[in-house]
Amino acid sequence: MISDQTSRGIVRKQYLNSILKELFRKSIHICSAFVPTLLVFAYFPVLSLLFAALILYVISELLRMHGVEIPVIARITEIAARKRDENKFVLGPVTLVLGIMAAAVLWPPAAARIGIYALAFGDGLASLGGKLFGRIHIPLTHGKTAAGSITCFTAVFCSAFAVCSNSCTSLILACTAMLVEVLPLGDFDNIIIPVLIGGLALFLLP
Repeated sequence: MISDQTSRGIVRKQYLNSILKELFRKSIHICSAFVPTLLVFAYFPVLSLLFAALILYVISELLRMHGVEIPVIARITEIAARKRDENKFVLGPVTLVLGIMAAAVLWPPAAARIGIYALAFGDGLASLGGKLFGRIHIPLTHGKTAAGSITCFTAVFCSAFAVCSNSCTSLILACTAMLVEVLPLGDFDNIIIPVLIGGLALFLLP
């Protein structure tokens, strides 16, 4: 039989591994915050590179599903994949890029920036905050936590205020992002959050 100390050690190791995996995943999310600035200097080239990366990733995943791996991409996917993604097409990077591109194409620069920041920081930090500090789980949300929701609210409020300098607008955007993030949308929140928050920002901005 496994001793209590050994059992606790295994659980702790699993927890640390899950935190490291989530930190790696969300670092990719947070890196998307650079996209609005890059779009200012090279709008069409950046969109073209995002689209090319999307196509390359889809091809890599399709090949991986058939036992053929593109070394770097497949390794990154393996490290970042969650438990629910095992033996499946990992959809997260696809919806992440689509969400960024949709916000960039649909909305003017300021609104697109707010939408992409909401994805990068709000959604990006919410699950990490939930894993680190989440003790209170929200019913009917597939494991979402109060700590994650508060983290999302704070991140979106701060990032929106950094763009629009309007506390009332930032508050509305943060509340909306928090409500969307808590829904059990799976990877599709990567599309909904930047498009919805960017569109709402366009409506609220003077």
